[in-house]
Amino acid sequence: MRPLIGIPPCLDDRGRWRTGRRYHYLDAAYAEALSAAGAVAVVVPPQLEPEAIAEKLDGLLLPGGDDFPPDRAYPADVAFDPVPAEQRDFDTRVLDAALHRGLPVLGICYGMQLIALHRGGGLHYDLPTDLPTASPHRLPEPDGRHPISLVAGSRLAEILGDRGPEVNSLHHQAVADPGRGVQVVGQSADGVIEAIEATGDAFAVGVQWHPEKMEVAHRDRLFGAFVAACRDRGTSPESGGGSSPRSV
Repeated sequence: MRPLIGIPPCLDDRGRWRTGRRYHYLDAAYAEALSAAGAVAVVVPPQLEPEAIAEKLDGLLLPGGDDFPPDRAYPADVAFDPVPAEQRDFDTRVLDAALHRGLPVLGICYGMQLIALHRGGGLHYDLPTDLPTASPHRLPEPDGRHPISLVAGSRLAEILGDRGPEVNSLHHQAVADPGRGVQVVGQSADGVIEAIEATGDAFAVGVQWHPEKMEVAHRDRLFGAFVAACRDRGTSPESGGGSSPRSV
């Protein structure tokens, strides 16, 4: 069975795509990566009752997105593109519902940061300001890469290998504190947190890079492990076994 995985899109409420209109948008690479791994992707835009949405899903993918608004003043030359409050509220509530139901969760870039904030953690809102000794983390696409190290024995190391890959890097915000029940499992050489995961058996993984844009072998290992966890969740006895209406 192909598990059903929800992806909340980004919200343009400021006329960036077209003046006077509101748009939901999402990089097609996310759905393509899920499809290649054997899942069905569904876009779940901000709406009422995210709990009811979570009941229909086998997993949740939180994609990259805009900036979290800083909690203090920053220099005038530091630019932020804040995520709309409406989107952040919905993303937080659907994440909470997914975790409550025990659904596997994969957070990418903004999605990883949202997991940390949801668990009471904190962010570096601008790496050049907050960690001036950090290396550049906005690297040119498509070939910009930097190495990371993974914690041996972590779920992510089992998926990608203990040595850790070289990854793309498109961010200026980063996790500073992973929050309650979440551990750091990957870092770059400059100490920036690159990967987190929940303690215990639940599949709740966050990565700061964009695996949907990585080489196929890397993409398929990570998305494949996520989809396998969603498939196992969708066919488990507590979710109704093979007759679960969430799998198609």
